[in-house]
Amino acid sequence: MSNAPPLNPPVRVLLGPGPSDIHPRVLQAIGKPTVGHLDPYYLQLMDEMREMLRGVFRTKNEMTLAISGTGSAGMETAVVNVIEPGDAMVVCVNGVFGARMTDVAERAGAKVTKVEKPWGEVFSVDDLKDTLSKAKPKVVGIVMAETSTGAWQPIHEIADLVHDAGAMLLVDTVTALGGLPVEVDKWGIDIVYSGTQKCLSCPPGLAPVTFNERAMDVVLSRKTKVQSWYLDLTMLAKYWGAERVYHHTAPINMTYALYEALSLVHEEGLEACFARHALNHEALKAGLAALGIRYAAAEGHRLPMLNAVHIPEGIDDATIRRELLTRFGIEIGGGLGAFKGKVWRIGLMGYGSRENNVLLLLGALEQLFTEQKHKFEHGASIAAATQVYAAATKT
Repeated sequence: MSNAPPLNPPVRVLLGPGPSDIHPRVLQAIGKPTVGHLDPYYLQLMDEMREMLRGVFRTKNEMTLAISGTGSAGMETAVVNVIEPGDAMVVCVNGVFGARMTDVAERAGAKVTKVEKPWGEVFSVDDLKDTLSKAKPKVVGIVMAETSTGAWQPIHEIADLVHDAGAMLLVDTVTALGGLPVEVDKWGIDIVYSGTQKCLSCPPGLAPVTFNERAMDVVLSRKTKVQSWYLDLTMLAKYWGAERVYHHTAPINMTYALYEALSLVHEEGLEACFARHALNHEALKAGLAALGIRYAAAEGHRLPMLNAVHIPEGIDDATIRRELLTRFGIEIGGGLGAFKGKVWRIGLMGYGSRENNVLLLLGALEQLFTEQKHKFEHGASIAAATQVYAAATKT
């Protein structure tokens, strides 16, 4: 066997749909000495990390933890623990990840009713009333921040509707957590899952979840075993709780990384973190408008951390993304599903949501658009973005 080449990944500016740029402190944390998964130091770290997770979820839920796996493992955890074969579930689908939740629920044996909206749109109470009345679901699933479309789904009124119908609300906050308020207790969300690689600016590999008492009562009163041994909360609770019963070997160093990432969020302060994401979004939006670029999501429902925008007519999608990567070291995402070849997904998540990244991307786009003979006023995108930043410093 020949020697493998040395590991030398390129330095990128990650402005796609995830993963996001990782803060240097988080990268340092992941390289600290590994201890055992039952070591007293690690067990204490788990408790402290859980408390910080409760802070970003804005909940007092006892069952708040980080699942060993990516955000999709969080989705499976959320679904398979409360769904038993034959249970009715309503899933709201307006993009890729609502469709994925449907697939997960069907694999768990749920009788799924889909409520669908065009990509880029969000759901209102009126969209769900009739379906909830007819389907009488045990669980209603919805995506708060649809990464495939950049659509920001309001949750509060839908939560009230779901509970009035006697169902539990399950919410995907993979892209939302850390970049938008996620008010688990205030809104009465029963089951929530997220991921580490978006606005928390941590490498992918853990999935924060939280279940309220109502949801845990359902989990603990199941008539059948949870479909997944690995994701069974009745066993995971014994490892994360006071008993510390061995379940699996946890990803020790990823826990270090998430601990440090959460520390950074709390040091900045949640409100300041949300304001930073909003400001950089507004600056980018102004700059893109100067280039003739329109958003895919409806006005008033656009995510600050995931900007899904229509590719201007005459601009070659693959060429721009390739040139951004190879010449400028910038990654942005292409469209998925119905938006493939039609939309770019520009992430301003966590540590990546910075003024210098906004201006860097706009400058690179101006250069590439000039080469493709796209008509726009040169320098206009930078000027528009800097005006937004200048106005913010005066307030």
